[in-house]
Amino acid sequence: MARLCVERGLKMTGQRRVIARVLSDAEDHPDVEELYRRSAALDPRISVATVYRTVRLLEEKGILERRDFGGGRARYEASEHGRHYHLIDVDTGKVLEFEDEEHEALMRRIANRLGFELISMRLELFGRRLPQESAAKPSGKATKKAKGTKEK
Repeated sequence: MARLCVERGLKMTGQRRVIARVLSDAEDHPDVEELYRRSAALDPRISVATVYRTVRLLEEKGILERRDFGGGRARYEASEHGRHYHLIDVDTGKVLEFEDEEHEALMRRIANRLGFELISMRLELFGRRLPQESAAKPSGKATKKAKGTKEK
């Protein structure tokens, strides 16, 4: 992420480097308060105001993406994280990331049918885990597991 910051013309102070490193290393989608806790653990001189300013700047430069998974707080992930989608467990707040080529192809066909070239898309699903016995029994149609699924 630090490389991308420099490429986009940002001055990289020591504190910005720490924040960028924490974001790059994150395997989840931290909110600003969590980002502050992780950054301050590496550099106690970092203030929460610095984290807020840096997050806003990274978002403006397209380096960081803001996500709203419910729960009243914005969470963040690096833009260079690659194309993927999110399934949010409404009971626990856990975020499952997945890729799905069939969904992408469908969205491209829909955009094309409506006279558009698709340049970007976002998918956030909100759900509740099925009980184990229900999850084992597909209802009607066979389902195909999404590729690249991982919990965050």
